[in-house]
Amino acid sequence: MKLSKAGMDLIRRSEGFRSSIYTDVAGFQTIGYGHKVRPGEVFPAAIDEAEATALLTTDVGNAEKTVARLVRVEVTQGQFDALVDFCFNLGSGHLAASTLLYELNVGHYADAAVQLLAWDHAAGKVNEGLKARREAEYRLWTQADTITTVA
Repeated sequence: MKLSKAGMDLIRRSEGFRSSIYTDVAGFQTIGYGHKVRPGEVFPAAIDEAEATALLTTDVGNAEKTVARLVRVEVTQGQFDALVDFCFNLGSGHLAASTLLYELNVGHYADAAVQLLAWDHAAGKVNEGLKARREAEYRLWTQADTITTVA
């Protein structure tokens, strides 16, 4: 399963484009559309949208693989998109250890959806940007579409 246009639009809209390195709300050095700068990566000059899109494509591919590896039940396209956005934003470790993933993998889809909404804090307080993002993921999750396998 691949991230849909709606899922990619959510990531692009939530992250915004930044041509230069900045520090995100979690304290990570970031560039482009939410690409966390890894050790050894150097961006001495500003990047353009094409370079940011290439980084985004790689990062989304990694998030898709993580979701495919961790999810043990069938999901809809909207649920997959929400999970990929969640994983892209928060990282695979947070998804792997989450009650969200546990509830999903035992078949409690509605409870899993509600768990998305709990991940709206940064630095110990509600962050309006994260709150809006989680609500958008929830809307993707609960939209009516066909259940398919993740793999």
